[in-house]
Amino acid sequence: MKFDGVLFFPATPFTPEGTVDVELLKEHIGSRLPFGPGGVFPACGTGEFHALSIDEVRTVVTAAVEVVAGKVPVVAGAGGPLGHALAAARVAEEAGADALLVLPPYLVTGPTDGLVAYVEAVADASSLPVIVYHRGNAKFTAAAMVRLAANPKVIGFKDGLGDVGLAQEIVSAVRATGREDFAFFNGLLTAELTQGAYRGLGIPLYSSAAFAMAPEIAKAYYDAYVSGDEERRNALLEGFYAPLVRLRDQTPGFGVSLVKAGLRLGGLPVGPVRPPLVDPTEDQLLQLKSILAKGYELAGR
Repeated sequence: MKFDGVLFFPATPFTPEGTVDVELLKEHIGSRLPFGPGGVFPACGTGEFHALSIDEVRTVVTAAVEVVAGKVPVVAGAGGPLGHALAAARVAEEAGADALLVLPPYLVTGPTDGLVAYVEAVADASSLPVIVYHRGNAKFTAAAMVRLAANPKVIGFKDGLGDVGLAQEIVSAVRATGREDFAFFNGLLTAELTQGAYRGLGIPLYSSAAFAMAPEIAKAYYDAYVSGDEERRNALLEGFYAPLVRLRDQTPGFGVSLVKAGLRLGGLPVGPVRPPLVDPTEDQLLQLKSILAKGYELAGR
């Protein structure tokens, strides 16, 4: 499976009554496709997987598959309590997804053998290939990833932990197995800020929450990144991404909340985030508006 471009993690819009707004979700995804995402990842972190029922996961993934229509891979989230993860895998397959992103298990912290078994159980729940998400209580070792890479259904590794030494060990160990079809992703929050370093580790792909709310800015960064235009890339980092990260770090969960707020500021009424996340204050919205304005200026919009 090939990913060529920014990895797009859509937000999940909610109606005033609190249900998934399917038509708005389709508009959200469809409006981003012209900017060339390398893959669409519905019902994952930015899409508030933690707050979706299984029926809602089915609804979100079905809508994404319909809009994307085979243009790029659609990778759905599956994680949390094992039963929920297995059900999510099955409904994603029924909805027509191309692969799964295996999110961390719920609450408990198990040994590495248990994490490997968790990923294998999700992989066995459907015919879909899976990508391992290394984050939170799902901390994998190089040896564990070598074991998982022996399974052809495990096709990728997404690092959301930020331990660059460990990430390098994992990349080197998996490559030593001879797997040439294995993809590596930078999945840290606001990954553009760290992608220059991750590229040096052999991790060329990255997820972009910014793409969901401001695809023009995210695409400008990506174009500078792949073309080697370091002056423009650093201008976007200093003028847009670094201030966005400072705002994001003011409140836990703002990696998602700011995306939905940015979409609302842009005229797409995606609704609020679900608890336990919270929406920005009026002052934080003003800061976000200013940061976005600077980003659009730097992107040449």
